Amino acid sequence: MRYEPIDNKLFKKNREQFTQQLPKQSTAVFLSNDAHPRNGDQFFHFRQNSDLFYLTGIDQEKTILLLSPGCPNKKLREALFIIKTNEQLATWEGHKYAKEEARTISGIEHVYWLDDFDISLREVLSYTGTVFLNSNEYVKYFGDVPDKNHRFALEFKNKYPLHKIDRAAPIITQLRSIKSEEEIQLIQKACAITQKGFDRVLRTVKPGIREFEIEAEISHEFTINRANGHGYAPIIASGKNACVLHYIDNNETCQDGDLLLMDFGAEYAYYTADMSRTIPVNGKFTARQKQCYNAVLDVFKQLREMYVPGNTPDMINEAAEKLMEAEIVKLGLFTEDDIKHQDSDKPLFKKYFMHGVAHPIGLDVHDVGSKYEAFKPGMVFTCEPGIYIREENIGVRIENDILITENGPVDLMAEIPVEVEEIESLMQKK
Repeated sequence: MRYEPIDNKLFKKNREQFTQQLPKQSTAVFLSNDAHPRNGDQFFHFRQNSDLFYLTGIDQEKTILLLSPGCPNKKLREALFIIKTNEQLATWEGHKYAKEEARTISGIEHVYWLDDFDISLREVLSYTGTVFLNSNEYVKYFGDVPDKNHRFALEFKNKYPLHKIDRAAPIITQLRSIKSEEEIQLIQKACAITQKGFDRVLRTVKPGIREFEIEAEISHEFTINRANGHGYAPIIASGKNACVLHYIDNNETCQDGDLLLMDFGAEYAYYTADMSRTIPVNGKFTARQKQCYNAVLDVFKQLREMYVPGNTPDMINEAAEKLMEAEIVKLGLFTEDDIKHQDSDKPLFKKYFMHGVAHPIGLDVHDVGSKYEAFKPGMVFTCEPGIYIREENIGVRIENDILITENGPVDLMAEIPVEVEEIESLMQKK
């Protein structure tokens, strides 16, 4: 693995907290992600299922975690099943975990080969009332291809129709929503690497550079700092492209006088950062660009103070709409009188500000959690207001990652330049 080893106390604690939430005579099964086909005989780079990594730290395909805390067979109360390597597999695909290695990483004493899973499951089920199976329940995810956990659930229902099945997702979501100190440190590490990427961009960007060249600079900085890579497809959007919220082509030339909106974050040890910054391609904001930028920055600063226990992401989003509406009026894009006569179902601000500003981050860039649930200490959320004026080729977004604490919000990206003067000064030094 590229990242520094993680103390397996984290994964032991996560498993302990999960099993404490299980009813008596229950069993839970978590499977790794598939190796996804790319083309021909090639696969995409493997990325572990976030829930399985949360519980084990195992970064390898064809892995199964079996948790059955009430099983009479102590060797199956907490068992890990991994692929059995051989000389041919090692020659063609490289290193696979030995049992002792998987034991050290996960803190799970009883590690078996994958071939032993079926018979082990049958034994465990003899003492099980309810089986908790895992699935991706992210509300905006609609996959065309069933993943491994989904397929296993269908197979399980067919093979064991008399067992009661329940959802593991509500339990694992609750646990993953509150980050431990160890997890916060990993997210902070991802933020620090992201900062290095942005610093490099400030020294590199100039008129005539291509968006993909900027992406390459960021990727290089991420790699040499031991990140897994990008936590999501980076957005490097200049000029009119900055008004496309999920622009990821990154193919255009950055023109003198344009703004460059970037949304990227390093993934370190599977924990991701999520940052947005907007800079002038030539190193100097025009008066109008500065006006729009500072409007977004003012909203960002006001919203950030609301990231306290008891508030909800939904409340933050509602506040963002009111604040941004007022800023848009100041920018002269519509008037107070226009607002009085607008269609309430189609508010005018939606033309220039059309997205939410607060989502959880962690093992996924859009991490588990509900926008209706109140903030609690240990949660980490983005704060990302923006404004998009297509007719002026101006797109501005500012985004930092905020830790919720009892003593107020902690900006995990507070050291990353965000003021107009900071950005212009650093770009002039290159």
